[in-house]
Amino acid sequence: MSSLLIKRGHVVDPLTGFDGRSDVLIVDGKIERLRSGQSAEGVDEVIDAFGCYVMPGIIDMHVHLRDPGLTYKETLETAGMAAARGGVTTMCAMPNTKPVTDTKEMVEKLHERAEAKCPVHVIQLGAVTKGQRGEELSDIEGMAGAGCHAISEDGKSVMNASLYRQGMKMAKKCGISVFAHCEDATLVEGGVMNAGKRAGELGVKGISNAVEDTIAARDIVLAKETGVRLHLCHCSTADSVKMVEAAKREGLPVTGEVCPHHFILTDEDVVENNGRYKMNPPLRGREDVEALRAGLRKDVLDVIATDHAPHAVEEKDCPMEKAAFGIVGLETSACLTYTELVEKGVINRMQMAEKMSLNPARILGLEDKGAVARGMTADLMIYDPRPKCRIDADTFYSKGKNTPFDAYPVKGEVVCTILDGKVVYRKGRGVRMPSGEWVKEEKYHD
Repeated sequence: MSSLLIKRGHVVDPLTGFDGRSDVLIVDGKIERLRSGQSAEGVDEVIDAFGCYVMPGIIDMHVHLRDPGLTYKETLETAGMAAARGGVTTMCAMPNTKPVTDTKEMVEKLHERAEAKCPVHVIQLGAVTKGQRGEELSDIEGMAGAGCHAISEDGKSVMNASLYRQGMKMAKKCGISVFAHCEDATLVEGGVMNAGKRAGELGVKGISNAVEDTIAARDIVLAKETGVRLHLCHCSTADSVKMVEAAKREGLPVTGEVCPHHFILTDEDVVENNGRYKMNPPLRGREDVEALRAGLRKDVLDVIATDHAPHAVEEKDCPMEKAAFGIVGLETSACLTYTELVEKGVINRMQMAEKMSLNPARILGLEDKGAVARGMTADLMIYDPRPKCRIDADTFYSKGKNTPFDAYPVKGEVVCTILDGKVVYRKGRGVRMPSGEWVKEEKYHD
């Protein structure tokens, strides 16, 4: 029997609504008891969390691990270390690997490798179509049986609506979700950033809101017809928020996700034609950002995820016309969300826990995760809201340094991450790998 006691922390539990000081006793990977003043006698390890929030570990529903086939960008190990440092205890891995994850065997193999090499939990998602070519459905039933929890063509949309509808029907039959990347490929027309005044000033082609909105509307209509649970990834436009809200009013099983870069930055923040500002969907206009923040505040948008998409330096440190799309976020989502949403009163800390942990757990069907309550799996994050820090990409465990948030000021940091009742990240010590080895941080925030 193993035990861990977290003392004097401020528990934020979105399942029960408890928001207050309490000790947390963990026994054999499960939360045994919440009560202040618990004795540490006979406990294997004690953590003093005074002044810190004890929250459920983040379940990041949108991560590109780049493994297999693109490991020069990221690996299971480096992504896992980045996740642990960022308070992430479960990652959903997108299937646009090389080769594309489109078979039961590939899902099973990734899960086996992740268990052996990655310090946090990984759920590998399956592609909707074979090779993500949009021509023939993958083995959705087999992948569902292997524990993929959802299918996604992320990185693109299935443009053949009839084929996509067939995939939705199969997902519904298998009891899994569809994660939708909403992008009408016929409308992109070589765009590299938001279509607007700033694109004109920089002399680059723009991506209009219609690129996202047309597919979001189509996918919601198809979800209504098929009854499948539809999750709209990385919503970036005001009309996407309106459509999710309308779908919810109609009682449809539709959820929406937003990323920190989309609820913080606008296209006005693109100060130069450089690849670190190139992401898909792009940074939108100010009205869109305000709509996303309102959608989070009103609980129209259910999930905060990262769309963590690492690239090599040479793929991003160039003009946007030549750069790859993508931004990293595993190590920054907690501090950016707390700083820009909680500290500024857009959402409260309970909503932060809901959108980063409980709601993802419910969407994925992870009944024992996403909460700090008795009987739940002890996947937890301890967040210290007191220090003033600056994001430093050079300190990232991730191979990807591609972020426009380098040197960005934030309030607070993750100081401990707990997985199945065991510490996998501790500020100042580093990340504990499945082998038991600790990998120390090279540098720390200011």
